[in-house]
Amino acid sequence: MSDSSRTYDVVVLGAGPAGENLAERTSAAGLTSVIVENELLGGECSFWACEPSKALLRPVVARADARRIPGLRRAVEGPLDIPAVFAYRDKMSANWQDENQVDWLNSVSVDLVRGHGRLDGPRQVVVQTPDGDTVRLTARHVVGVCTGTVTAFPNLPGLESVRPWTNREATAARSVPDRLAVVGGGVVAVEMATAWQALGSQVTLLVRGSGLLHRMEPFAGEMVAASLEEAGVDLRFGVTVSEVARQNGPDSPVQITLSTGDSLTADEILIATGRSPHTADIGLETVGLTPGDWLVVDDTYRVSAITEGWLYSVGDVNHRALMTHQGKYQARIAGAIIGARAQGKPLDIGKWGAHASTADIKAVPQVIFTDPDVVSVGLTTPEAEHTGRPVDVVDYDLAHLAGSAQYAEGYRGKARMLIDADHGTVLGVTFVGPGVQELLYSATVAVTTEATVEQLWHAVPAFPTISEVWLRLLETYRDRAK
Repeated sequence: MSDSSRTYDVVVLGAGPAGENLAERTSAAGLTSVIVENELLGGECSFWACEPSKALLRPVVARADARRIPGLRRAVEGPLDIPAVFAYRDKMSANWQDENQVDWLNSVSVDLVRGHGRLDGPRQVVVQTPDGDTVRLTARHVVGVCTGTVTAFPNLPGLESVRPWTNREATAARSVPDRLAVVGGGVVAVEMATAWQALGSQVTLLVRGSGLLHRMEPFAGEMVAASLEEAGVDLRFGVTVSEVARQNGPDSPVQITLSTGDSLTADEILIATGRSPHTADIGLETVGLTPGDWLVVDDTYRVSAITEGWLYSVGDVNHRALMTHQGKYQARIAGAIIGARAQGKPLDIGKWGAHASTADIKAVPQVIFTDPDVVSVGLTTPEAEHTGRPVDVVDYDLAHLAGSAQYAEGYRGKARMLIDADHGTVLGVTFVGPGVQELLYSATVAVTTEATVEQLWHAVPAFPTISEVWLRLLETYRDRAK
């Protein structure tokens, strides 16, 4: 056993994308920074979420696209090559090794302490290393908590004993279960249902509500549900799980009892009912906060309850926008803020300013990698209605585009654009359909620049591409106003 004490300007807890970017940005601002991580550098996204899940989904969606193209259908008949899919998944997850991330951290002059870090009073972090050593870190300016989230398990009798899958098991599994029950109707649930049904599982999707993807435009969930059913997924809405058990030993199937009184049997059960803050054991109680709580922050990412202003929270753990790219955005903004404050410089907190977190509220982009793709940014129709502001809703059938007809025979998709009725600016956009992922950035630019309808008339889409949907939405809006 050995103890050591070190002092830095910034101490970051958690080396997921948000933590890595926060440490890099504060280092770029001229501050000394150290990051503490108990698992792999790169965090959930790199090893158990974004990267492996999209690697599992890419062959699935590519095959679905190929089946819609004359001349290719015969080439993609038959099942997927499961070992090849898993090998691709392993490659995209760097085989669960983080040497490249360590090299990158060294290249940006950020120190690393491996181990379990806990707050131990203001500006103090104590790390228990894997070797049993204790390292005490003192922050001159800031401690940043970037510990992310963990699976939120429902209070369900017998759940722990059946060893349920979380996103980690679902993205890292080495074999295909014959029967997979998925509990939930959100992003993880629909993406994993899409992947594992195509990989050969018989998937049953158990959804408490009346539809999928309740945070998106209603038509998005409806179109994804129709596609899942066509693929063979058994969708059951308005149900909850009452009890689970492996009645004949730890390796026997899972017996699932539903609130309706029905039951089903699965080889594995995936719980995808939400996320909880990863704050239960990081020493929040030592600074007057409650372990297990979300860390509520102001618009500069300072934790609101710490009046001295030394504690920041960035990424999923602050509950503002639970997506990797948004956590990285927050880290870029927070890093600039911390650097400016440390140097006594004024903050540019005007709308879309260098130190403003405007995108968290106005322009959060999201992609759901199902078949069809679902992408959105800004407000949805229900959100706009909730604000009470006057909004014009413009819809267009993507199947009517020449680019869509070129993309796939029998193309099905839908676009929606929300326009501020008073100012003529774009407030929100949703696209659902094959191949619409790459339209999202243009939509994000339209929302963040507060582009007007008049300006968008001069943004000419190339023919024949799916991006021509922008012109068709504008034409629909113009013609409706006549």
